[in-house]
Amino acid sequence: MGHGVPELVLELNGQTWTLDPSRPYTLGRDPQGDIVFDDARVSWRHATISWSGRGWVLEDHGSTNGTFVQGQRVHHLEIGPGMAVHLGNATDGPRLNLSGTAAAVASPQAQPQQPQQQPYAAQGAQAGWAQQAPAHQAPAHQAPQHQAPAHQVPQQQAPQPGWQQPQQPAPHIPAQQGPAGGAGAPPVYGDRSPTTFHQFALGRVMRIGRALENDLVVSDLQVSRHHAEFHATPDGRMEIRDLGSHNGTYVNGQPIAKGGSALLGPTDIVGVGHSTFRIVGDRLEEFVDTGEVSFSARHLTVTVDGGKQILKDVSFGVPEKSLIAVIGPSGSGKSTLLKALTGYRPANQGDVLYDNRNLYKQFAELRQRIGLVPQDDILHKELTVKKALKYAAKLRFPADTTAKEREARIDEVLRELKLDIHKEKKVTSLSGGQRKRVSVALELLTKPSLIFLDEPTSGLDPGMDRDVMQLLRGLADDGRTVLVVTHSVAELALCDKLLVMAPGGAVAYFGPPEEALNFFGYDTWADVFSAFENYRDYDWAGRWKGSQHYQMYAADIDAVAPQSVQMPPMQAMKPPKPQGWMSQFLTLVRRYVSVIASDKGFLALMVILPAVLGAVSLLIDADKDLLVNTEVNPRTGLPVPNGTATTVLLILAVGACFAGAANSVRELIKERVIYERERATGLSRSAYLMSKVFVLGVITVLQGLMVGVIGFSSRTIPDEGLILGNLTLLELCLPIMALGFTSMMFGLIISALVKTAEKTMPLLVMFAIVQVVFTGCLFALNGSIGVNQFSFLMPSRWAVAAAGTTLDFNRISPPAKGESNDPLWEHTVGAWTMDMLALIALGVICGFFVARFLRRHEPEVMRK
Repeated sequence: MGHGVPELVLELNGQTWTLDPSRPYTLGRDPQGDIVFDDARVSWRHATISWSGRGWVLEDHGSTNGTFVQGQRVHHLEIGPGMAVHLGNATDGPRLNLSGTAAAVASPQAQPQQPQQQPYAAQGAQAGWAQQAPAHQAPAHQAPQHQAPAHQVPQQQAPQPGWQQPQQPAPHIPAQQGPAGGAGAPPVYGDRSPTTFHQFALGRVMRIGRALENDLVVSDLQVSRHHAEFHATPDGRMEIRDLGSHNGTYVNGQPIAKGGSALLGPTDIVGVGHSTFRIVGDRLEEFVDTGEVSFSARHLTVTVDGGKQILKDVSFGVPEKSLIAVIGPSGSGKSTLLKALTGYRPANQGDVLYDNRNLYKQFAELRQRIGLVPQDDILHKELTVKKALKYAAKLRFPADTTAKEREARIDEVLRELKLDIHKEKKVTSLSGGQRKRVSVALELLTKPSLIFLDEPTSGLDPGMDRDVMQLLRGLADDGRTVLVVTHSVAELALCDKLLVMAPGGAVAYFGPPEEALNFFGYDTWADVFSAFENYRDYDWAGRWKGSQHYQMYAADIDAVAPQSVQMPPMQAMKPPKPQGWMSQFLTLVRRYVSVIASDKGFLALMVILPAVLGAVSLLIDADKDLLVNTEVNPRTGLPVPNGTATTVLLILAVGACFAGAANSVRELIKERVIYERERATGLSRSAYLMSKVFVLGVITVLQGLMVGVIGFSSRTIPDEGLILGNLTLLELCLPIMALGFTSMMFGLIISALVKTAEKTMPLLVMFAIVQVVFTGCLFALNGSIGVNQFSFLMPSRWAVAAAGTTLDFNRISPPAKGESNDPLWEHTVGAWTMDMLALIALGVICGFFVARFLRRHEPEVMRK
């Protein structure tokens, strides 16, 4: 130890290290580090301690679960003797005690005795909490028979996975039956004690937010800079006031009005981002959801039309920081179960409990803590990895989040998933396993505690299969609960629990994966699945419930009635959105433009298609370029019909119809999975639709202008128009442009209706052919009862009619003898205006239907 440098000694479980100021010391799970922790809450390279020249400094290296001193998360802090540092959890994470003298000096390279992870039900047992508790409150957990030193955490053997182990009540909270079948706290904090508490000063307002000037700083990007504040009312009660937060303030899972307030009772809990608060006496208890949450399903049953049950009485419980695989043959209800567990399609019966809170009733708040990675990628493959995550972060984080904050979070996630070397690559250029990592990265932006994945290894080779499953194992070890639906059985040994679904949607097994094959009595999973197929009428669920495994791993969950917060009647108030409508719209427009700009093929087609369609019209009667009628029959004195005008207009109208519909016919179906996921996280349906309409509308209108200019400019047209005077060319182009826009809206209807992209092409061709028939150029529509009225639904009818009024079709292409003039072709301002308004009205009506059809593809709980 250098002269004049104060000694710093670290102590953990009786092991001590004397630190040498000449080098830094690495703390983490990495076996090559200086001080190694065998605790899943500690990151691989968690932090370092080094001598700065002035003092000892602790630096956190972006760890997942954080480093804490006196209950506060720290990133860079000067430390010294007398302090205690918690890694991974402010309450019960591994605790390093700092002192200035060494009782026993150990080599810095020696690894300490590996600390055991404490059961999460006993988190209130720490001396740190007991010392802060009021004197009249008994400690929640009595020390073992031998008294541990006051500065040490009482260590216990970590529980084995499962739900049968006894649990201890949290401090000063009456014990009640929890999801594990043992004693647990009320639903406020699930089965754990508060992370910390804050003392109320009499008459003082306590403000909560992300900004440092708040009384209670919450370092969570889901929280606004000034989010909410607690007030004391004149009658001594407390109320919570929302300060116009972006992601909302919740009382018992229900959002309060933006800028509104709510009185709080003794059992009410307030949700702000990943934190929940409860007022007990004159202090505020806080629990920060860092991912260590329990999760259980109780008696889930899903019934479809006709009374058929596709999910039957499914119950299971998941300990915190677990990896659970769900397997089963086709038709066993795996996808239905996933939708029920995530709230996308709530079960008809039963409950899903997130840390003992009812997910369905509190979905508005808890949805931000759940990540879902569907089977299809939830990102735009044309963008780079960094840009795709940038737009996702912009949509999901509050509007007052700075670009620097979003960038820091993106970089943190990319480093965690080892994607930082691929961040400038386009998603489409990545391997299947890497793309799945990017989808996971997108979900990790908001730090969800629960992550669900649907067939993440589908289509991957065995090597990538293993990589993805090892990734999920790491996510669970770092403090999250991960549930994966999969067909792959090669890497099930990495999972903590295995849920096997039988045909018909019932549970056939739940427990450790290594015991599953023995339970079924087969050597391979192929044999098990064959048995499911060959004995479909066998009562697999009854066999499971009569087994010893059921008693060990599921009986407690199945038997205990759900405990949930007493909920007020469901409010009609919509959950708040992280961004305002205009902010979402602008972000979506920028993202859509980026996607289009990165697709060089689409850009080329955008220019070539209208140019070709316009040029085709030049081949029609090239030697007769007149679109006016100057010839008169000398015998009858009547104008000679000009067939060139109607034929040219027919070609231009069909070209505009085809180009407009082709632009949009795939746009919604190809993004359906992305839309479903973003809608569940707060995306505005109307902002999403309007971003499509705006970008595609601009493109289509410009294409219509190009078609019209090419088709009309080389021909003789009237000198004076009806509306725009000598700007006749523009007046003729306007109906073609409006026709392209309305056809684009019809294309969006097709895209919202179909189930697969392959079905769009036949419908596009059918739409274009129908438009040809109902232009009025092939045969007279006026006077045809029924047919004429039906033609009013066709945009080509009104577009041709508007251009026809300018060209005076009733004169240059008069009706046959005995037929009357078409009133839509009258050479009057009124007729032109009516034709254009009808064309635009059709587009607006289409927009309404598209919004209704989009609603069908949203999570069911969002529709309610």
